[in-house]
Amino acid sequence: MKRSKNILVLLFLVFITITACNTKPDAIKKPNIVYIMMDEWGYYESSGMGHPILETPNIDKLASEGMRFTQFLAGGNVCAPTRSTFITGQHTGHTTVRSNSGGLALAEDDVSIASMLKEAGYTTGGFGKWGLGDVGTTGVPEKHGFDTFFGYYHQVHAHTYYPRYLVHNSKKVPLEGNTGDFLSGKTFSHHLVHEKGLEFIRSKKSEPFFAYMAWTPPHGYWAMPDDEPAWQKYINKEWDATNQKGEYDAQMYAAMVEMVDRQIGEIVSLLEELGIADNTIIFVSGDNGGQPYFKNENHPHGFFAPNLNPETGKRFRGGKGNFYEGGLRIPFIAYWPEKIEAGSVSNHLGYFPDIMPTLADIAGAKAPASTDGISIAPTLFGDTSKGFQKQHDYLYWEDPKSIAVRMGDWKAIKPNKQADYELYDLNSDIEEQHNLATEHPEILEKMLSYAQQAHTPPKQGKVLDTSAGFKGHKKD
Repeated sequence: MKRSKNILVLLFLVFITITACNTKPDAIKKPNIVYIMMDEWGYYESSGMGHPILETPNIDKLASEGMRFTQFLAGGNVCAPTRSTFITGQHTGHTTVRSNSGGLALAEDDVSIASMLKEAGYTTGGFGKWGLGDVGTTGVPEKHGFDTFFGYYHQVHAHTYYPRYLVHNSKKVPLEGNTGDFLSGKTFSHHLVHEKGLEFIRSKKSEPFFAYMAWTPPHGYWAMPDDEPAWQKYINKEWDATNQKGEYDAQMYAAMVEMVDRQIGEIVSLLEELGIADNTIIFVSGDNGGQPYFKNENHPHGFFAPNLNPETGKRFRGGKGNFYEGGLRIPFIAYWPEKIEAGSVSNHLGYFPDIMPTLADIAGAKAPASTDGISIAPTLFGDTSKGFQKQHDYLYWEDPKSIAVRMGDWKAIKPNKQADYELYDLNSDIEEQHNLATEHPEILEKMLSYAQQAHTPPKQGKVLDTSAGFKGHKKD
């Protein structure tokens, strides 16, 4: 009998050992990743940056308890290309989607952030605006690593908050009471998008997940339900802003910024409620530079002045749609309790292609060789004292009409096809007012060689089913 008991004990110990060996500790320790991208959110459009109107306590809290970057730049100056650089880890000289026509798609062989993380054991979800391939193309998110994606696939579809339908994994989801009118309807899309994002986090709390919140607000057309608390705050404000599409555009814009700030707070609260906040890194950023909306003679830089420093009065030149600093400077915040130093500010120079290798380092994944990015993990986690943070030789941007190159503090820009290159020293001229191209031809020549090196002919995604995609706001 004693011998039998000893054999049973031995077998039990063998079973425990085998079970322990087969358990993947990385699956438990891998951090969750939440990336929130706000469409057209400007660099100075938060109370933490001194904005005189907008109140964003939840965003400010993430910045004060995390790290804020002063020059982590957009990958492009408009919606689709900047998202393409984010998703593929390639700059606009290499990535597939380089213009903002709305119908372009990723190629079938493009490697994405989501596919990289999925291979490393993550469940992946996207919520909001995709913009990199409509239903029936090679660019749909479920073909590029997303287990689930809910929202808008075609970016023009995302120009209203009251669409007739949204899309879930290429299937249309009708929205009750919406007729295709841009500014009115029964079902407000963003509330639904946000709810789906929260549901995803709640359902995946026990496994590592990547939640990509590609939110449309505060991009216009501006409209929201009358009972939205943020709108109630601004509904009776009398402002001398110049409206563009509706009667209360500026008030709606302010409400949208504060609505998403509240929703960011709801995400943080949910993570805390689920007991996974300490194992979740959160990024919050814009997608491209701010747009100086609602401007008039009293507000020449836009009513909310997204690119104007309220303390110094200096501004970033330009805005969305060009490669001056106003088109590329975005808010960028990273937050991870006990991992990222609270209240830290980094002047590290980076841009969207860097996100892919950064998440690879965080998740224990392998970034594809095709990425143009450099991981900023050493900066995030304080490992720069020994020079661990690598730097870019140059940063590169192109669109169908213009080109820009950044080399340290130097910025070269060809603003249109007919123009000569301009050269600016951003260290002394952040407003890009003093063109030094004739004074430093040797610097400009080096930067032009980088531009030639960076550009490759674009490849194209494919439309596989012409009947499946977005046909217009009034059509199914």
